[in-house]
Amino acid sequence: MSDKYLIFGATGSIGSSLAQQLKDSNQEAHLISRNEDELKALSEKLGFSFTVADVLEDGFIDQIKSDVSDNIIKGLAYCIGSIDLKPLKRVTESDMNKCMKLNLYSAIEAIQGFQDNLKNNHGSIVLFSSVAAQKGFTNHTIIASAKAAIEGLTVTLAAEFAPTIRVNCIAPSLTDSKISQSMLKSEVVAEALAKAHPLKRLGEGKDSAALAKFLLSDESAWVTGQIIGVDGGRSALS
Repeated sequence: MSDKYLIFGATGSIGSSLAQQLKDSNQEAHLISRNEDELKALSEKLGFSFTVADVLEDGFIDQIKSDVSDNIIKGLAYCIGSIDLKPLKRVTESDMNKCMKLNLYSAIEAIQGFQDNLKNNHGSIVLFSSVAAQKGFTNHTIIASAKAAIEGLTVTLAAEFAPTIRVNCIAPSLTDSKISQSMLKSEVVAEALAKAHPLKRLGEGKDSAALAKFLLSDESAWVTGQIIGVDGGRSALS
């Protein structure tokens, strides 16, 4: 048996950076993503095991559990998110359901699937919110609602799982990633968005991944129930 960290959304900007940082620290991880080609390439690069799974599909957790059944799970990072922007008058129930499934319901299913393993090994869970959950932005009804729910889940599970499992949440601001490319394709818009942050740049995957790695590790053994911004100062500074 080997100690492993589970990374959901492993081919994204944050997930892939977290996988690389764990590798650099001689830790083992199991990678999960729906993008088979990118997942296989990342797995070959890092030497990590993987499962191709789409968290929007019912029962996605079953194959993952089967693939890691002989492993000690030390931590779970749910690095999955979306950028769903619409004015309220165009928001549909389908929009809300899909976003909640991706960001919240499947995170709950992932945690349920490994709760016992994490409890037995005093593991750590890292979830991801957004600066938009606590700071108001126009057209963010869908994603801000889902991420606010993640923050509520974080503190609830931190209380429920204490003292055997720690649960924390990272709230990034806009990060240069695949899902943000439609917003950043214009250099003018990208520059304006960067300047909206006190540190005058957009986030990178490695910024949030570094905190996720810390929160997964025993170095953060006295940290639980926290919502921590990695946002270039945007949530706190004018």
